Amino acid sequence: MLRRRPSLVLFDLDGTLVDSAPDLASAVDRMLLALGREPAGEAQVRGWIGRGQAMLIKRALTGALWPEDVPEDFERAHELYVEFYGEMLAEKSRLYPGVLDCLDALRTLCIPMACVTNKDSRFTARVLESLGILEYFDVLASGDEFSRPKPDPDALLDTARRLGVAPEEVVMVGDSSADAKAARAAGMMLVMVPYGYHGGEAVESFLPDLVLSDLNELPRWIEAAESNALH
Repeated sequence: MLRRRPSLVLFDLDGTLVDSAPDLASAVDRMLLALGREPAGEAQVRGWIGRGQAMLIKRALTGALWPEDVPEDFERAHELYVEFYGEMLAEKSRLYPGVLDCLDALRTLCIPMACVTNKDSRFTARVLESLGILEYFDVLASGDEFSRPKPDPDALLDTARRLGVAPEEVVMVGDSSADAKAARAAGMMLVMVPYGYHGGEAVESFLPDLVLSDLNELPRWIEAAESNALH
Protein backbone atom coordinates (compact mmCIF):
# COMPACT_ATOMS: atom_id res chain seq x y z
CA MET A 1 0.00 0.00 0.00
CA LEU A 2 1.33 3.45 -0.91
CA ARG A 3 1.72 5.69 2.12
CA ARG A 4 0.49 8.80 0.29
CA ARG A 5 -0.36 10.11 -3.15
CA PRO A 6 2.98 10.75 -4.88
CA SER A 7 3.80 14.11 -6.37
CA LEU A 8 6.33 12.50 -8.73
CA VAL A 9 6.75 9.02 -10.22
CA LEU A 10 10.21 7.81 -11.23
CA PHE A 11 10.45 4.85 -13.60
CA ASP A 12 13.37 2.56 -14.24
CA LEU A 13 13.73 1.75 -17.95
CA ASP A 14 15.17 -1.71 -18.74
CA GLY A 15 13.05 -4.42 -17.14
CA THR A 16 10.36 -2.02 -15.93
CA LEU A 17 9.07 -0.06 -18.90
CA VAL A 18 10.86 -1.93 -21.68
CA ASP A 19 11.89 -5.52 -22.33
CA SER A 20 15.18 -4.56 -23.95
CA ALA A 21 16.98 -7.87 -23.39
CA PRO A 22 16.69 -9.11 -27.00
CA ASP A 23 18.55 -6.06 -28.38
CA LEU A 24 21.03 -5.93 -25.50
CA ALA A 25 21.80 -9.61 -25.98
CA SER A 26 22.27 -9.18 -29.73
CA ALA A 27 24.78 -6.37 -29.12
CA VAL A 28 26.62 -8.40 -26.47
CA ASP A 29 26.83 -11.47 -28.71
CA ARG A 30 28.04 -9.47 -31.70
CA MET A 31 30.68 -7.91 -29.43
CA LEU A 32 31.83 -11.30 -28.17
CA LEU A 33 31.98 -12.76 -31.68
CA ALA A 34 34.02 -9.77 -32.88
CA LEU A 35 36.48 -10.51 -30.08
CA GLY A 36 36.72 -14.15 -31.14
CA ARG A 37 34.63 -15.43 -28.24
CA GLU A 38 31.55 -17.59 -27.98
CA PRO A 39 28.21 -15.75 -27.81
CA ALA A 40 26.44 -15.74 -24.46
CA GLY A 41 22.83 -15.97 -25.62
CA GLU A 42 19.79 -14.00 -24.52
CA ALA A 43 18.98 -16.13 -21.48
CA GLN A 44 22.42 -15.51 -19.99
CA VAL A 45 22.43 -11.80 -20.82
CA ARG A 46 19.06 -11.32 -19.11
CA GLY A 47 20.76 -12.22 -15.84
CA TRP A 48 23.48 -9.63 -16.42
CA ILE A 49 21.27 -6.57 -17.04
CA GLY A 50 20.64 -3.91 -14.43
CA ARG A 51 23.88 -2.34 -13.25
CA GLY A 52 24.74 -0.24 -16.29
CA GLN A 53 26.61 -0.61 -19.53
CA ALA A 54 30.12 -1.04 -18.12
CA MET A 55 29.02 -3.80 -15.75
CA LEU A 56 27.14 -5.61 -18.52
CA ILE A 57 30.29 -5.65 -20.65
CA LYS A 58 32.48 -6.82 -17.74
CA ARG A 59 30.04 -9.61 -16.98
CA ALA A 60 30.01 -10.69 -20.61
CA LEU A 61 33.80 -10.74 -20.78
CA THR A 62 34.32 -12.60 -17.51
CA GLY A 63 31.16 -14.64 -17.06
CA ALA A 64 31.15 -13.46 -13.45
CA LEU A 65 28.18 -11.64 -11.92
CA TRP A 66 30.48 -9.44 -9.84
CA PRO A 67 33.84 -9.27 -11.67
CA GLU A 68 36.63 -8.07 -9.44
CA ASP A 69 38.92 -6.57 -12.08
CA VAL A 70 38.58 -4.76 -15.40
CA PRO A 71 39.27 -7.26 -18.21
CA GLU A 72 42.24 -6.46 -20.47
CA ASP A 73 40.07 -6.13 -23.58
CA PHE A 74 37.40 -4.02 -21.88
CA GLU A 75 38.07 -0.82 -23.84
CA ARG A 76 37.85 -2.57 -27.21
CA ALA A 77 34.78 -4.48 -26.07
CA HIS A 78 33.16 -1.24 -24.96
CA GLU A 79 33.75 0.37 -28.36
CA LEU A 80 32.24 -2.62 -30.13
CA TYR A 81 29.25 -2.80 -27.83
CA VAL A 82 28.41 0.90 -28.25
CA GLU A 83 28.64 0.53 -32.02
CA PHE A 84 26.49 -2.60 -32.19
CA TYR A 85 23.85 -1.55 -29.67
CA GLY A 86 23.53 1.83 -31.35
CA GLU A 87 22.64 0.04 -34.59
CA MET A 88 19.84 -2.08 -33.12
CA LEU A 89 18.49 -0.05 -30.24
CA ALA A 90 14.83 -0.99 -30.45
CA GLU A 91 14.60 -3.58 -33.20
CA LYS A 92 13.21 -6.24 -30.86
CA SER A 93 12.68 -4.27 -27.64
CA ARG A 94 9.05 -3.85 -26.63
CA LEU A 95 7.02 -2.04 -23.97
CA TYR A 96 5.72 -4.32 -21.25
CA PRO A 97 1.93 -4.78 -21.09
CA GLY A 98 0.14 -1.94 -19.33
CA VAL A 99 2.94 0.61 -19.67
CA LEU A 100 1.26 2.93 -22.16
CA ASP A 101 -2.08 2.84 -20.30
CA CYS A 102 -0.24 3.60 -17.05
CA LEU A 103 1.60 6.60 -18.49
CA ASP A 104 -1.59 7.96 -20.05
CA ALA A 105 -3.47 7.63 -16.76
CA LEU A 106 -0.72 9.30 -14.73
CA ARG A 107 -0.66 12.17 -17.18
CA THR A 108 -4.44 12.51 -16.76
CA LEU A 109 -3.86 12.66 -12.99
CA CYS A 110 -1.33 15.48 -13.63
CA ILE A 111 1.49 13.61 -11.91
CA PRO A 112 4.98 14.44 -13.26
CA MET A 113 7.08 11.52 -14.43
CA ALA A 114 10.81 10.95 -14.92
CA CYS A 115 12.92 8.06 -16.16
CA VAL A 116 15.87 7.18 -13.93
CA THR A 117 18.00 4.49 -15.52
CA ASN A 118 21.50 3.04 -15.47
CA LYS A 119 21.43 2.97 -19.27
CA ASP A 120 23.99 5.20 -20.96
CA SER A 121 22.62 8.65 -21.86
CA ARG A 122 23.51 8.26 -25.53
CA PHE A 123 20.82 5.56 -25.71
CA THR A 124 18.14 6.52 -23.16
CA ALA A 125 16.18 9.09 -25.14
CA ARG A 126 16.58 7.14 -28.36
CA VAL A 127 15.05 4.01 -26.88
CA LEU A 128 12.15 5.91 -25.33
CA GLU A 129 11.53 7.82 -28.55
CA SER A 130 11.69 4.68 -30.68
CA LEU A 131 9.00 3.10 -28.52
CA GLY A 132 6.83 6.22 -28.51
CA ILE A 133 6.99 7.22 -24.84
CA LEU A 134 9.69 9.90 -24.63
CA GLU A 135 7.12 12.70 -24.41
CA TYR A 136 5.77 11.46 -21.07
CA PHE A 137 8.93 12.24 -19.09
CA ASP A 138 9.85 15.63 -17.65
CA VAL A 139 13.40 14.49 -16.82
CA LEU A 140 15.71 11.74 -18.05
CA ALA A 141 18.49 10.70 -15.65
CA SER A 142 21.00 8.24 -17.10
CA GLY A 143 23.68 6.19 -15.37
CA ASP A 144 26.70 7.85 -16.95
CA GLU A 145 25.52 11.29 -15.78
CA PHE A 146 26.28 10.40 -12.16
CA SER A 147 29.47 9.28 -10.48
CA ARG A 148 27.37 6.88 -8.41
CA PRO A 149 24.40 5.47 -10.34
CA LYS A 150 21.77 3.14 -8.84
CA PRO A 151 21.85 1.46 -6.31
CA ASP A 152 23.17 4.74 -4.91
CA PRO A 153 20.37 7.32 -4.49
CA ASP A 154 22.12 10.24 -6.21
CA ALA A 155 20.18 10.07 -9.51
CA LEU A 156 16.83 9.76 -7.73
CA LEU A 157 17.51 12.63 -5.35
CA ASP A 158 18.84 14.86 -8.12
CA THR A 159 15.76 14.22 -10.25
CA ALA A 160 13.40 15.00 -7.36
CA ARG A 161 15.39 18.16 -6.62
CA ARG A 162 15.18 19.30 -10.25
CA LEU A 163 11.41 18.93 -10.20
CA GLY A 164 11.01 20.54 -6.77
CA VAL A 165 9.55 17.48 -5.03
CA ALA A 166 10.51 16.26 -1.55
CA PRO A 167 11.85 12.66 -1.52
CA GLU A 168 9.03 11.38 0.71
CA GLU A 169 6.53 12.54 -1.94
CA VAL A 170 8.20 10.45 -4.67
CA VAL A 171 7.59 6.85 -5.70
CA MET A 172 10.26 4.84 -7.54
CA VAL A 173 8.99 2.09 -9.85
CA GLY A 174 11.54 -0.59 -10.67
CA ASP A 175 12.34 -4.27 -11.07
CA SER A 176 15.71 -4.87 -9.42
CA SER A 177 17.66 -4.62 -6.19
CA ALA A 178 19.40 -1.53 -7.60
CA ASP A 179 16.06 0.27 -7.83
CA ALA A 180 14.98 -0.92 -4.40
CA LYS A 181 18.20 0.06 -2.64
CA ALA A 182 18.28 3.46 -4.35
CA ALA A 183 14.68 4.23 -3.42
CA ARG A 184 15.12 3.22 0.20
CA ALA A 185 18.36 5.18 0.54
CA ALA A 186 16.60 8.21 -0.92
CA GLY A 187 13.66 7.91 1.49
CA MET A 188 11.18 7.36 -1.33
CA MET A 189 8.21 5.03 -1.73
CA LEU A 190 8.92 1.87 -3.72
CA VAL A 191 6.81 -0.04 -6.25
CA MET A 192 8.25 -3.21 -7.80
CA VAL A 193 7.32 -5.27 -10.86
CA PRO A 194 8.17 -9.01 -10.88
CA TYR A 195 8.72 -9.48 -14.60
CA GLY A 196 12.01 -7.65 -15.18
CA TYR A 197 15.71 -8.28 -14.60
CA HIS A 198 15.99 -9.07 -10.91
CA GLY A 199 18.64 -11.78 -11.03
CA GLY A 200 16.30 -14.46 -9.77
CA GLU A 201 15.58 -12.64 -6.51
CA ALA A 202 11.93 -12.42 -5.48
CA VAL A 203 10.97 -8.75 -5.59
CA GLU A 204 9.02 -9.21 -2.35
CA SER A 205 12.37 -9.67 -0.60
CA PHE A 206 13.12 -6.00 -1.28
CA LEU A 207 10.16 -5.06 0.99
CA PRO A 208 8.43 -2.72 -1.48
CA ASP A 209 5.33 -0.72 -0.62
CA LEU A 210 3.59 -2.41 -3.51
CA VAL A 211 4.19 -5.19 -6.08
CA LEU A 212 2.32 -4.85 -9.38
CA SER A 213 2.18 -7.53 -12.05
CA ASP A 214 0.90 -4.93 -14.53
CA LEU A 215 1.79 -1.23 -14.41
CA ASN A 216 -1.72 -0.38 -15.52
CA GLU A 217 -2.69 -1.01 -11.87
CA LEU A 218 -0.49 1.83 -10.56
CA PRO A 219 -2.88 4.77 -11.18
CA ARG A 220 -5.65 2.95 -9.27
CA TRP A 221 -3.38 2.50 -6.24
CA ILE A 222 -2.38 6.16 -6.40
CA GLU A 223 -6.02 7.22 -6.42
CA ALA A 224 -6.66 4.89 -3.48
CA ALA A 225 -3.79 6.48 -1.54
CA GLU A 226 -5.25 9.91 -2.22
CA SER A 227 -8.69 8.79 -1.09
CA ASN A 228 -7.30 7.29 2.13
CA ALA A 229 -5.44 10.52 2.88
CA LEU A 230 -8.73 12.43 2.71
CA HIS A 231 -10.43 10.25 5.32
